[in-house]
Amino acid sequence: MADAVVIPGRLYGPGAPLPMYAGDVAERRGATLHRFEWSRRSPDPFQPSIEQWVADEVTPVLDRLGGRPLLIGKSLGTHAATLAADRSLPAVWLTPVLTVPWVVDALGRATAPFMLVGGTADKLWDSAVARRLTPHVFEVADADHGMYVPGPLTDSVTLLARVVVAVDDFLTKIAWPA
Repeated sequence: MADAVVIPGRLYGPGAPLPMYAGDVAERRGATLHRFEWSRRSPDPFQPSIEQWVADEVTPVLDRLGGRPLLIGKSLGTHAATLAADRSLPAVWLTPVLTVPWVVDALGRATAPFMLVGGTADKLWDSAVARRLTPHVFEVADADHGMYVPGPLTDSVTLLARVVVAVDDFLTKIAWPA
C-alpha cells in the first residue's frame, strides 16, 4: 500500500484547493492519504532556520509511515525537500520556494523524481532554476503564488483542473505507485 503526505503552505492547511486536489490524485491511485497540519506557527520562511523547523514537524510523520511515501508540498511545505532528498522520496512541489538556496540545494540533491508546479507571476518561482532541476515542470504564464491567473475567477478554477491533470500525468510517467 502506497502512502502520500500532503504538507501545506503557511497560510492555509492541506485542505486548500491546490494541495487538496493534488493529494486526491494520489488517493485515487490507491494511496493512503495523510493530510499533515503544522503544530505551531512557523518562523520566518526566508531564514535558514525554517528548514530545520519543517524537518522537525514532518519527520515524525515520515518515521511513523516508513517506506517511501510521495510528498506533496505547497510553498512552506517545499522546505521538506531536504527530507525528500535524504530519504529518496518522490515529490510534487506546488509553488516551491525557489528563491532560497537551501530548497534549491535540496532539490538538486534529489535522487527520486519530483515535479515542480509554479507560475511566472510568483515572486518565489524561478523558471530557469525549475527547468535546471527537473524535466517535470508545470509552469503557467501569469499565475501567482496561489496559482491564480488574471481575469475571471473561473480561469483560475480551470487552471486548478490543469494542475490535477499534470500531477496525474507525472505520477503515470514515474509509475507511482509502483
